[in-house]
Amino acid sequence: MATHTSPLLLVLAALSALFCHAAAVHNPAAGGARVAAAAGHGDDTTKVYVVFTERQPATAELPEAEAGAAIAAFHHDMIGGVLDADSSSAADRVVYHYSRSLHGFAARLTDDEKNRLAGMDGVLSIHEKVVYWPQTTRSWDFLGVPRHNDPTRLKFENDVIIGMVDSGIWPGSESFSDEGLPPPPAKWKGVCSKNFTSCNNKIIGARSYYGGNTTLSVLDREGHGTHTASTAAGRAVAGASLGGLAGGTARGAVPAARLAIYKVCWEDGCSSEDILAAFDDAIADGVDVISASLGSVFAQDYAADTMAVGAFHAVRRGVVVSVSAGNSGPMLGSVSNVAPWTISVAATHTDRRIISELVLGNGRRVVGSAITVFPNLGKPSLLMDPGGCDHEQLDGKRYKGAVLLCGMAIGISSEAIGLTGADGAIVYMFGDENKDTAFSFSIPAVIVMEKEFDHIIDYYNSTSHPMVTVKKSVTVKNAAAPSVAEFSSRGPNRVTYGVLKPDIGAPGVDILAAWTPEATLSGSEVDSRRTKYNIISGTSMACPHVTGAAAYVKSVHPGWSHAAVQSALMTTATPMGSGEPEAELAYGAGQVDPMRARYPGLVYDATEDDYVGFLCAQGYNSSQLAAMTGRSASAAACSAEARAGAVGDLNYPSIAVPVLNYGVGFAAEFPRTVTNVGPADSVYRATVTTVPGVDVAVTPDELAFSAGTKKLSFKVRVSGTLLPANGTLGASASVVWSDGRHHVRSPIYVFPHKHVM
Repeated sequence: MATHTSPLLLVLAALSALFCHAAAVHNPAAGGARVAAAAGHGDDTTKVYVVFTERQPATAELPEAEAGAAIAAFHHDMIGGVLDADSSSAADRVVYHYSRSLHGFAARLTDDEKNRLAGMDGVLSIHEKVVYWPQTTRSWDFLGVPRHNDPTRLKFENDVIIGMVDSGIWPGSESFSDEGLPPPPAKWKGVCSKNFTSCNNKIIGARSYYGGNTTLSVLDREGHGTHTASTAAGRAVAGASLGGLAGGTARGAVPAARLAIYKVCWEDGCSSEDILAAFDDAIADGVDVISASLGSVFAQDYAADTMAVGAFHAVRRGVVVSVSAGNSGPMLGSVSNVAPWTISVAATHTDRRIISELVLGNGRRVVGSAITVFPNLGKPSLLMDPGGCDHEQLDGKRYKGAVLLCGMAIGISSEAIGLTGADGAIVYMFGDENKDTAFSFSIPAVIVMEKEFDHIIDYYNSTSHPMVTVKKSVTVKNAAAPSVAEFSSRGPNRVTYGVLKPDIGAPGVDILAAWTPEATLSGSEVDSRRTKYNIISGTSMACPHVTGAAAYVKSVHPGWSHAAVQSALMTTATPMGSGEPEAELAYGAGQVDPMRARYPGLVYDATEDDYVGFLCAQGYNSSQLAAMTGRSASAAACSAEARAGAVGDLNYPSIAVPVLNYGVGFAAEFPRTVTNVGPADSVYRATVTTVPGVDVAVTPDELAFSAGTKKLSFKVRVSGTLLPANGTLGASASVVWSDGRHHVRSPIYVFPHKHVM
């Protein structure tokens, strides 16, 4: 299977830009489809750079204000050493001081100043600013999470704090009521911005970041942050719907968990220096889980990826980090968040699908996809072909009372259509690819597949007075669920082929959650509709489902590490079967199962040293390691043993086996260690599933734990010759450890990396 950009992705990107003005929020083809280096908000001759330094002056014994001043002076001295005599002061150049959990700063520098700074002692690495983008109720029922009101259960949830790194929040939503919640837990060290007066016992922290300005409003103007926050931890709100569509109880996985809001996303995206500042604060504030539904167009080297660096420092302090996989599927190698110390989440379907329907004048019904919740739908309209639906073709024309045949979904403008007075529009997708996601538009627009559009054209040409009725969207049963969304980014992990990404799948299609009244229903400026709850799609929506599941596990096991929680989620996930040609490269371990994840039996744990060993095996030098870990360059040097290791030695819950090509023999061995978190005297036996051409052996195949033996190790040997199979890229296998009650599954995927380079 060769790497390709799907026609569906191209069309969704076109719809994003032309139908939906706030595309990065609503359209999964757009979220994560752009990455750019941008200049700072100041002098046009400077750019914003993130600078990682060796450990800063020791300030542990100083009061917070004095410590901050000492670190700022240290940074100013470094910057001052490279500035020209007639340039602005070092303090004026600083965007952020990273001093609470990280070591470094962000500053506006010219190219020459940056180059001079790179040569200074104590500077580990410098990275130009990068812009990330958001990767945009029934779902929790589908995942089996009960609607509990157990006071004991809620008490545990009270102590869990989720940090949302996103576009802010709308605190007035019922989803963020603090009714019945006690004051924040004592471990909370964060604050609410002075310009945010809506903190309560639910939203316990709120900060904003924009190019060094931390005084801007935390209020969500886009809707994305409100949607993700309520998906993860929203209170139960009965009767929620989008104009009567997809009605029910909107809720998060952990409705009593607390929310800390870190606003980093604005109309011009989410900048790397802002994201890093948010992580720096969130870690020090005391959050338990960080949720970041953000990404770039492609995977970056870990040391150059702000999200990966921030996540590393979070994980080393016991914080779980959940991120979105990306929205550039089904292209192979498109997953953008790939650090092994993050949980990268793919988007899957629930058992509910939203459809829109057209009824032609001859009685034929045509099923399409879109979210059509407009008043006065259901009346017949004249069907007209304007010869094109872009600004130029529609300029000055009037089609009041008509539904326009707009053809292929490229170059179409909903604003231009709306100005004609038309009742709506019909567009079609490329080829025969299944359009599996419903979008909202500023007009009643219905997306149909090409063959259905051909039927409409046949009818249009058969009569002198063609009519059509656009009906309100409805929900139907989706018997194929769970399945991976077409837009969800696929593996393999292009930074490290030997680490399987994405890690896990979660609902990310047609998700109903809270919305902000500051944004229109479709995100378009020409749309006048407002709503309290909205339906959008993307791995942005999948990520907070896993965030909520992770918080659910943390509420039961507050002392567990990120790796333990990640393992619990992955090894208890529901396997996803046939029908996905990319298999584990599409969905990782499978569909998240929060209820089973609470008591997994065994976990694959990992420490900071394990991740450092992985980076050594990856080939990192001491400066790269120092930039990632915050250690001094001398302390970050790799041992000979670590250098000789393999990336597959990382104690990861899944196993990726990249091979050269089909028909070429291979053999690889993977050491693993499991920690017993169940009954002390448990005995586990291994069961292997595989396919022809791939042999899997586990040694030993029995693990007997006791009160004094909680950790045991084993090796998995994967060998054979990968055989090409119709419709699939590689071969799926697994190892399941079972004690009769717990079933701890590790997926194995063998694939020819030459076919995705």
